[in-house]
Amino acid sequence: MSMIIEDNAKDPATYFWGPRTSTLDWCEENYAVNHYVAEFWNCVTNVMFVALASSGLHSAFKYRQAKRVIAYYAAMSFVGIGSLLFHATLKYETQLLDELPMMYLATLALYSVIEIDKRTKFGAKVPIALAAGMLGVTLIYIFWIQNPVFHQVAFALTVISTVAVSCKRESEMQLSNRTKRILRRQLYAGVLGMLGGFLVWNLDNIFCQQLRTYRTRLSSPLDVLLQLHGWWHILTAYGCMSLLLWVHFLRIARLGHDSLFTIKRRFIILPYVTIATPKKVE
Repeated sequence: MSMIIEDNAKDPATYFWGPRTSTLDWCEENYAVNHYVAEFWNCVTNVMFVALASSGLHSAFKYRQAKRVIAYYAAMSFVGIGSLLFHATLKYETQLLDELPMMYLATLALYSVIEIDKRTKFGAKVPIALAAGMLGVTLIYIFWIQNPVFHQVAFALTVISTVAVSCKRESEMQLSNRTKRILRRQLYAGVLGMLGGFLVWNLDNIFCQQLRTYRTRLSSPLDVLLQLHGWWHILTAYGCMSLLLWVHFLRIARLGHDSLFTIKRRFIILPYVTIATPKKVE
């Protein structure tokens, strides 16, 4: 599941950020586009994480949503920034800035659905337990098991737990058909985005040499379409945002405010929670 591809065409000693120290190096050729950026397309595609998270943050602040909602949209933006820095430098320190915030984001979403009500049910027990778990994963990953597969499995289990608890919460509630449709759209979009991203991520790993050959034949700008790790960023950004909107709207429904809100899009591509527009009465 991990990826190391050496670039024989360039001398690592000439890299702007110096030789790679990360435990991962993806299929995009290093410093092929820009002297200052190791993996240019893998870097810039992370802007999608920041743009989507900013749309969610704007909505959360505008409608004075709970701090946990603000926290997980902010965490999503940090995921994008950390990943951008990692792909720009291919350093171990920035790799951690990419990978660990993914875990923290998933944990924040998990906390949000466990403590979905306005008043917390378990007090400090849940945040302490989740924080201890994340601290343990962090220390193990940094000092003991530095294999990226450990991080990937831990992240996947946290996301699966979040989806499972969210489904349970949804099954406990009496929801209107409209609210069910809104929630289902976000859940399906989130799952499809994450699975689609996982598919192209694996294709990028397995068929890297062939993809590099095809990119050389296509040349710029069409070769960008075969930067599959960049597509992983775009698809998982949408998948992540859709799941966060699902969790967000689920809590709105839990508080009984779902008839007042809906989910719309800015500039077609940026979904967000907003006040529902009442229908005109003829």
